[in-house]
Amino acid sequence: MNSTKKLNVVVLDFDEDKKRISLGLKQLLPHPWEVLEANIAEGSVVKGRIVNIEDYGAFLEIIPGVEGLIHVSEVSWSNQPVNAREYFKLNQEFEAKVVTLDRDERKMSLSLKQLSLDPWSQVAEKYSVGTRHQGEVKNLTPYGVFVELQEGIGGMIHISDLSWTKRYAHPSEFTKVGEMMDVQVIELDSDNRKLSLGHKQLEENPWDTFENVFPIGSFHEATVVRKDERGATVQLPYGLEAYAPIKHLRKEDGSTAEVDETLTVKVIEFNRDDKKIMVSHSRYVEDIKREADDMVKQEVEKERNDTRKNIQSTNAKVEMATLGDLDVFSQLKEQMEGKPAAKKVEKVAPAVETPAVEAPVAEAVEETPAAEAPVAEAVVETPEVEAPVAEAVAETPVAAPSTKKDDLKIIEGIGPKIAEHLNAAGIHTFAELAASSVESLQAVLDAAGPAYTIHDPGTWAQQAQLAADGKMDELQVLQDELKGGKAE
Repeated sequence: MNSTKKLNVVVLDFDEDKKRISLGLKQLLPHPWEVLEANIAEGSVVKGRIVNIEDYGAFLEIIPGVEGLIHVSEVSWSNQPVNAREYFKLNQEFEAKVVTLDRDERKMSLSLKQLSLDPWSQVAEKYSVGTRHQGEVKNLTPYGVFVELQEGIGGMIHISDLSWTKRYAHPSEFTKVGEMMDVQVIELDSDNRKLSLGHKQLEENPWDTFENVFPIGSFHEATVVRKDERGATVQLPYGLEAYAPIKHLRKEDGSTAEVDETLTVKVIEFNRDDKKIMVSHSRYVEDIKREADDMVKQEVEKERNDTRKNIQSTNAKVEMATLGDLDVFSQLKEQMEGKPAAKKVEKVAPAVETPAVEAPVAEAVEETPAAEAPVAEAVVETPEVEAPVAEAVAETPVAAPSTKKDDLKIIEGIGPKIAEHLNAAGIHTFAELAASSVESLQAVLDAAGPAYTIHDPGTWAQQAQLAADGKMDELQVLQDELKGGKAE
């Protein structure tokens, strides 16, 4: 505008005190709303440019001086909120449909989404429950993922419906904006324009099988994937995750399992409905120790019973041989003293003192010479008995050699391996074991390796002394009071 140019204006206001006059140029022309074309009405389509942007929407100028509001809710058929400042740009041109028009109030509301058919009118046919589709991830929230299936139609996948086996703290651990994702419709509400989607539903629910694979009390290999001050999340076979409280992560050496460490755990809780598994490494260690103790006890008890049976069998044989030897020696003694074998008959005869039977006794005496023949024959055969007697006497030193090794495994707490280590240390008999100090026995165990340090040799000498003295019953009583010969 030239400073020397003459203009026609309209006086709008006069302030006498301040000596000011307000003038107007546009007032020389009729207001645009007054001359707005009659064909612009509700339902008509108009074209304009963006002249102002607010949080709640943008203003589209149809003609100079006539603007209409495009509210953010009229941008898209989708239920996802629209950021007006990101969607619109100044001077950007749009076509819009007139939704409401008030010429008196000079107000107009416009819509972009109503230029196209409402996709929700056919959503029940295309997106029925159970159908599978692919969509684009449009937004992530702490509670789920919004996936757009087509322009104006989208649905939410709750964070719990992302995976059957894993628990995510945030959906960003699973996907990101812009990625394509396969989904299944699990709920449809056409009236409220809502779709509930799921991703894990594309696969069969594995928890129906997990109940048989991971029963309470079963052992499995697990890797620590996350850990905090309260506990850790561990990954089981088949990608399944379980939780272990911090007290259940303690290892045999007293330390706590760390992230990426693999260890064996025991299932202590299984909840199919809540899809929750709780495991413990400490319980596994306790069970293994208890099982090892039981196995040692069973092994020692079996060996002790076998040894006891062998000893009883040997004692019975020795007793029978001893009785036979005593009978032979008795016959030899009578021979050496010159006593006739018929003497035995004389010892029986006096027992009958009744006078009425004296005749038969006399008759028996008369017949005695006839009986002497077999007695003499027995005496003659006596030298033949001497051979086995002499042989038995000769074999006696061999039956109990001084270098004989005792079965140390009948001692409570001593198994085959420990017995071998004791033999290697020069302890072969009960007497040698009874004479050994606890310190020397502990030194043998320490030298054998850490696996043997749990054994307590404190009672071995006492047991060995009873075994050396042949007091097997007292040994049994003592062993019944012991607990596998191991330190608690």
